[in-house]
Amino acid sequence: MLVAMKLISAVSRWQGYNMITANGLIQLGFVPDVDFRVEDDGSGAVIKEWWSASPQPSEAEIEAADVEWQAGQDATQYQRDRQTEYPSIDELVVAMWEGVVEERMASVTRLEGVRQAIKEKYPK
Repeated sequence: MLVAMKLISAVSRWQGYNMITANGLIQLGFVPDVDFRVEDDGSGAVIKEWWSASPQPSEAEIEAADVEWQAGQDATQYQRDRQTEYPSIDELVVAMWEGVVEERMASVTRLEGVRQAIKEKYPK
């Protein structure tokens, strides 16, 4: 299912649709491998099967939903960028232990400096 959630933006020729993306369909509330199956036929993504009881959305609806999905991804990219560089949970636990239990704040202060640098590197 994760693979289906990745952006599939190749052109489709299925029933006249020009842009079929799994993410556009997901944004509309459809579930991959439950409501639909998208495949790459070598020249682009196509809806191979439609199982949903709801009618298949129009090309315009899918494209608009994909634009909305992409805007959401773009707006939260900083979160994914920060996540990869933030200190690990283990580092945070050790720093908290040293700061709270052992009353040594050096680790806490160092990690807070790292966190602030990452936030400045990837602003909201």
